[in-house]
Amino acid sequence: MPEERKHYRQLYIQVEPGEVYAFIPGNIMDIFVKKGQKVKKGDALLSLHAMKMDNNICANIDGVVEKINVKKGQAVSKNDVLINITPAN
Repeated sequence: MPEERKHYRQLYIQVEPGEVYAFIPGNIMDIFVKKGQKVKKGDALLSLHAMKMDNNICANIDGVVEKINVKKGQAVSKNDVLINITPAN
């Protein structure tokens, strides 16, 4: 029986509306929001340093910051959920 090829790399990930994730591995340089803070779509949430560049990661929806899953200086991997946002009603 031929060996089945297994794919470990995930090309696309399913993202929940309030999940803000790392699109590339890097280090968290700064966090601009606090838990409970109201944000609007496009607001800068944190700064991710990757490939010699600082990238501002922005809110993908209007809402309230529910949980911050990272700390300043922390190394993160691609697709790690950095911040959870509860959608505005």
